[in-house]
Amino acid sequence: MIKVSVIVPCYNEQATITQLLESILTQTYPLDEIEVIIADGLSTDDTRAKIHEFKTKHPDLALKIVDNHLRVIPAGLNRAIEASQGSFIIRMDAHSIPDRYYIQRCINGLEEGFGDNVGGIWKIKPGALSWMAKAISMAVSHPLAAGGARYRIGGTAQEVDTVPFGAFHKKLIDKIGMFDETLLSNEDYEFNARIRQAGGRVWLDPCIHSIYFARTTLKELSRQYWRYGYWKAQMLRRYPQTLRWRQILPPMFVFTLIVLGILAIFFQLVRWLLAIIVILYTIIILGVGILMSLKHRNPSLAIGVPLAIVTIHFSWGAAFLWGCVRKPVRSEPQK
Repeated sequence: MIKVSVIVPCYNEQATITQLLESILTQTYPLDEIEVIIADGLSTDDTRAKIHEFKTKHPDLALKIVDNHLRVIPAGLNRAIEASQGSFIIRMDAHSIPDRYYIQRCINGLEEGFGDNVGGIWKIKPGALSWMAKAISMAVSHPLAAGGARYRIGGTAQEVDTVPFGAFHKKLIDKIGMFDETLLSNEDYEFNARIRQAGGRVWLDPCIHSIYFARTTLKELSRQYWRYGYWKAQMLRRYPQTLRWRQILPPMFVFTLIVLGILAIFFQLVRWLLAIIVILYTIIILGVGILMSLKHRNPSLAIGVPLAIVTIHFSWGAAFLWGCVRKPVRSEPQK
């Protein structure tokens, strides 16, 4: 009997989808009680072929594909939930690899009543072998870039605002509703905000962990954090009380630089102030890069980590500001 439904939104993930499926195949949880539902956004690469190949080789794992015509993550999650049979839902991503105890520990957390949505931490790995990919993977898990998000930097078991790949009772959907399909990002945070508003708890257990592959280039990283920042602003229109200090710092910094940059055209004192801020910021992020390069004995991190942190701060900050003044016109496919 199917007890756990693992739902996976997917689009053009031929490079990693097999790794995810293999990690589910080796879970300690009984395989005959697991089903995997992949909501594919009509992939144009070999993703579906990889899935069908895996299904043929491993018929003992219940595996099905549903179409996600809207090609956005929350819609994919909802289509997978609609097709699910299990009493527990676990949300995963196609470019992640859960630890072999992931499902068991998530279900244990739910059954023991620790939270209404239970998840763990990311162990972020490079998405490629390049020096920049390695630097990006280091940067996105550093507190200066991650902003204290527990699922990125770790910590003790505790109640948190959000977890990325959570597990919850399917009946929770009847209480708070499905994932919000109008959001192209921050759908997990918004879902968890509704859990907390309804009096529920979101629980993070550091013993639950998965590998998450970071973006491989600064361009990809910039697009990712632009999307995060923009859709965070849209989500905050509905849930302003969920704003945290770590989320407002990048847009405040970008806004300050813009204002000072304009005023510096007219005032000498402002030019000095702007220069001091830029110099201090540069010293701080270069210091982080140097420390990480020494720690990991990798000189390229001294340059790559600061570049990645700058990309995160300015992409997130600028997109957040843009999202505050501009509402979305329509949804676009999310990659």
